[in-house]
Amino acid sequence: MKSTLVNMVLSLGVITVVAASALAGVYTLTKEPIAQAKAQKQQDAIGEVLPGIEFNNNPAAEATEVEINGETVTVFPARKDGELVGTAVESHDNNGFSGLITVMYGFDPAGVITGYAVMQHAETPGLGSKMGEWFCDPAHSIIGLDSNTSNLTVSKDGGDIDAITAATISSRAFLRSLTLAGQASQQFATQQ
Repeated sequence: MKSTLVNMVLSLGVITVVAASALAGVYTLTKEPIAQAKAQKQQDAIGEVLPGIEFNNNPAAEATEVEINGETVTVFPARKDGELVGTAVESHDNNGFSGLITVMYGFDPAGVITGYAVMQHAETPGLGSKMGEWFCDPAHSIIGLDSNTSNLTVSKDGGDIDAITAATISSRAFLRSLTLAGQASQQFATQQ
């Protein structure tokens, strides 16, 4: 083919159409499996953050969005025979060291923290990424604390919680997300 403007435009046009078709095909093939994997991860996290709490409903099917101070979080109510026995709350904070963190927290009806599962983050490996283990370690655990009465800020800021070593920004984001989740859980529980 001769190198002319028309030939170059046609070649580029054909390549673009083929590439776009391929991308659309891959998207179509992967859309459903990705959605199923996300739903399964969410379901697993609900069970993980509510250990020992027996419920017989599907919390994901009853998910409710709650707005606290302009932020929206998702509350997953766990019920046993219609009675609220706990809540799983997917919360977030945009001010982690590397941006957004998303965490699922569990609470009993009184507001006591029953567990948590880190859903998404881009924190520094070996530092901020330790939040998955740090806050359930007996030396630094948030599990069992009352979200209504505990000072859920890092000790450096006058709070009750030890920050992850060399990752204070990530710790602050995790605890702000927890505070938001606790408020949402209590607001939801009082409306029941």
